[in-house]
Amino acid sequence: MLLRLLMYMVPYLLVGHETLMEAAEGLAHGRLFNEHFLMSVATMGAMAIGFLPGGEPQFAEAVFVMLFFQVGELMEGYAEGQSRRGIAQLMDMRPDFAHVIRNGEVLTLSPDKVEVGETVVVRPGEKVALDGVVTEGCSQLNTVALTGESMPRPVGVGDEALSGCINMQGLLMVRVTKSFGESTASRIIAMVEDAAEHKSKSEAFITRFARIYTPIVVFAAIAIAIIPPLLSNGQLSIVNSQLSIVNGQWVEWLRRALMFLVVSCPCALVISVPLTFFGGIGGASRQGILVKGANFLDKLAEADTVVFDKTGTLTCGQFAVTAVHPDRCDEQRLLHLAAHVEHYSTHPIGAALRDAFPEEATDGCHINKVEEIAGQGIRAEVEGETVCVGNSKMMDAIGAKWHECHHGGTMIHVAINGDYAGHIIINDRVKEDSVAAIRDLKELGVSRIVMLTGDGRDSADSVGRELALDEWHSELLPADKVTIVKGLKSPVFVGDGINDAPVLALADVGIAMGGLGSDAAIEAADVVLMDDKPSKVGTAIRIARRTLGIARQNVWWAIGVKVAVMVLAFLGLASMWMAVFADVGVTVLAVLNAMRALRN
Repeated sequence: MLLRLLMYMVPYLLVGHETLMEAAEGLAHGRLFNEHFLMSVATMGAMAIGFLPGGEPQFAEAVFVMLFFQVGELMEGYAEGQSRRGIAQLMDMRPDFAHVIRNGEVLTLSPDKVEVGETVVVRPGEKVALDGVVTEGCSQLNTVALTGESMPRPVGVGDEALSGCINMQGLLMVRVTKSFGESTASRIIAMVEDAAEHKSKSEAFITRFARIYTPIVVFAAIAIAIIPPLLSNGQLSIVNSQLSIVNGQWVEWLRRALMFLVVSCPCALVISVPLTFFGGIGGASRQGILVKGANFLDKLAEADTVVFDKTGTLTCGQFAVTAVHPDRCDEQRLLHLAAHVEHYSTHPIGAALRDAFPEEATDGCHINKVEEIAGQGIRAEVEGETVCVGNSKMMDAIGAKWHECHHGGTMIHVAINGDYAGHIIINDRVKEDSVAAIRDLKELGVSRIVMLTGDGRDSADSVGRELALDEWHSELLPADKVTIVKGLKSPVFVGDGINDAPVLALADVGIAMGGLGSDAAIEAADVVLMDDKPSKVGTAIRIARRTLGIARQNVWWAIGVKVAVMVLAFLGLASMWMAVFADVGVTVLAVLNAMRALRN
C-alpha cells in the first residue's frame, strides 16, 4: 500500500503542486475557504482513506481529480486569453511613434512627447498617432479598430483624423488637436480596461455567494463525515496505538464527505460568469460598441424604453433644402433669390439655402441694403428688387398672402416687392440608418421609443412620423429633457451633443454617439457607439441579452448538476468519477459556453 502511495504521489504532485501551493498560501494569509483548499483537502483525503481499516485505496481517483482540476484551470486561462484578444487588438491600435515637424525637421518621437498644435506626418501604412485635423494631403483611413466597420473613410484638408486609424494611401499632414492621453485611441483603451471594475448583478451575486457558500460546504462535509455514523452507533476507538472502527460506518461516510467536497467546489460559477460578461464586452468592442462595465450589460438587457435625441443622433445634424414650392416664378429663381439674400447669414438655414444654389457666389448679382429683422428674417435688394426671406411673421408684416404646406420642416417664405413668391422647406435629414434602427428595436420588443429635441414642432413631427416613433417632444431645453427622462421607467438615452450630457448621466444607461459626439457626452455615457449609427443601439441590446442568457445558463447548469450529484453522494449512490464530472466537467462545459459570448 505504501509503495503504491509513493508511486501515485509522483503524478499527484506533478499536476497538483500549484493547487497545493495556492491552498497553503491562502491558509497562511487567512483565506482558508477557496476552491484550491477544497481540492487539496478532498484529494489528500482520498489518498489517506485507503489506510483506514475497511477503507478502499482511491489513489488513482485523487490523481485524476487533481488532473482534471488543472484541465479546468487551463480551460479558464485559454478562454480568458480569447476574451482578452479583443482588447489586445485594441492595444495594437495604440501607436508607438509619431513623426513630428519641429524647426523644419521631421523627428520620430513617442506620441506622448508631441504637443497640441504641432504638425505630424502620417505616411501610407502608418497609424494616426494623435487626434487632429488634416492640413495637407488626402487619403483613405482604415477605421476598423475604432468603429468595427471595414469600409475606409476618405479624408482631405479640413477633415478630422482620429488616432488609431491607419493611413492607407497618400501622405497626410495632421495638426494635433488633443494630447496623447486625451486622444481617441487612449480613451477607448482606458474605457475597456476600466470596464472590469463595474461588475454585473450576476457577478456581484456570485462573488458574495462564493464567500458564504464555501465555508458552509466545508462544515457540511465535516458534518456528513461525523454525524451520520454517530447516529448509527459507529464508534472510533484507539487500542494499543491502533485506530479501529466499529461497524465500518466511518470510512463510508468519510468517502461520501470527500465526494461532497469535490462536487461542491464553486469553480464553474466563479470562473464562467465573469468570463461570460468579459467576453460580451470584448465582443461588443469589436463591433465598435464600448461598454464601460458589465453592470450596463445587465441594464441594457432589460431595456424597455429607449429615448433618442434628434439632431445628430437620428438625423444628420445638417440642414438641407427638402422641397421648393414657387408661386409666381420657377424653382431656380426662387432658390436664386433666397440664396443671395442669405449670402452673409451665419445661421444654419442660410447655409442650407446657399448650398442649394451654389452658383450664387459666381453669378455676378448685386446685393444691396441687407437688413436683418429680428425674429422674422432678412430683407435685401437683389438686382433692384426688394426680396424678403423669412417666416410667416415677416410675410404678415409686409402684407404678403402666404399659405401652409403639407411638407414637414422649417418653412422659409419668399416675397418679391411685397408679393408672395413661394416657400422653401428646410429640414434636418434623417440618417439612412435610423429607419432600420427603430425597426430593429421594435423587433427586439422595446415597447416605447421616444424622441426629444429642442427643434420646432414641425421639424419634430416630420421626423417622428417618418420613423414611426411612439412619441416625441419638441422645443425642449436641456432641463426639459432631464425632467422628461426622470419621469420614464428605466430609460436608455441615446444622444451626441454637449447638451445631452446631463441626460446621459441621469438615464439608467446613457449611450453616446462617439464618432462625432462631444467629449462631455462620451465622458457622461455608459456606452459609446464609435461609428454614430443608431442601429448599433439594437446591436448593443442584443449582445447584452445574449450575454446575460449565457451567464444564466451557466448558473442553472452548474447549480443543477452539483445539487443532483451532492444528493447522490450523500445517499451513497455517487462515485468519485461522478464527483469529478460534477466539478471539472461542469466547469469545462460552462467555460466553453461562456466563450460563445465572444462571438457576438
